[in-house]
Amino acid sequence: MTVRPTDETMLALGPRAPVMARVNRAFMHRATRRLAERGVRQFLDIGTGIPTEPNLHQVAQGIAPDARVVYCDNDPVVAAHAAALLRGTPQGVTEYLQADVREPDAIIEGARQVIDFDRPVALSLVALLHFVPDEEGAHELVGDLMSQLPTGSYLVMTHATADFTPEESAAAVERLTAAGVTLALRSRTGFARFFDGLDLVEPGVTVVDKWHPELGDPVPGQDDGVIPVYAAVGRKP
Repeated sequence: MTVRPTDETMLALGPRAPVMARVNRAFMHRATRRLAERGVRQFLDIGTGIPTEPNLHQVAQGIAPDARVVYCDNDPVVAAHAAALLRGTPQGVTEYLQADVREPDAIIEGARQVIDFDRPVALSLVALLHFVPDEEGAHELVGDLMSQLPTGSYLVMTHATADFTPEESAAAVERLTAAGVTLALRSRTGFARFFDGLDLVEPGVTVVDKWHPELGDPVPGQDDGVIPVYAAVGRKP
C-alpha cells in the first residue's frame, strides 16, 4: 500500500503545497549537513520520494565522501527512478530498498546489507508519518525502528499539522479523504511523542523553516505565511 499520494493529489492541500514540499526538502538538507558535520556517516531515509537535486546522499557525501546511505520507499514510481539515487561517491555506498514504513523489520534487515548497526545511524522520516494514522501504529513504528538503532543514532522528522491553519487543514483532510488518502495532522504534542526517550537537538520541536535556517538558503515563498509543518531532530542516548 502506497503511503505517499501522487503530486496531483497533494495539490489538494492547497496552492502552497509545492512550497511546503520544497521547505521539507530544504530541512532535510540542513539536518543531513548538520549531522554529517558532527560525524554521522550512515543514513537511512524512509519515504524517499522521486529523486531531486541535491538528494540526501549528495549532501552527506559532499561533506563525508565515505558516507553510507540507504533510501527506502514502497512506490513503484520511485523504484523506476532509483538509478538516479545511486550515483554516489566511489568512497561511499548508496543503495535503494523497496519496502514500506509499516514493515520496520524488513527495512532494518534490508538496510543491514549496507549499514553497520553497531555504529550511529541517522533515520530520516521527512513528510511521511502524517500519512500513517494512529490506528496503524505510527508512533509504535518509529519506536520499533529506533529501538533497533544503536546509541548515538538520530531521528530526523517533519510532520504536517493543523495547529496553525485549522479551517484550511480540515478542508484539505476532507479533499484527500475523498481521494482515498489518509492524512493524520498531529498536534505539536502528537509530533513530540515520536521523540519520547530521545534527546532533542536544539532548538527542539519547531516550525520546519525555523530549524537552523542559517545552514541553508530560504525557499522562495516560505515567508508568505506560516508553514504548517513541525520539524525536529533527536539523538538516542
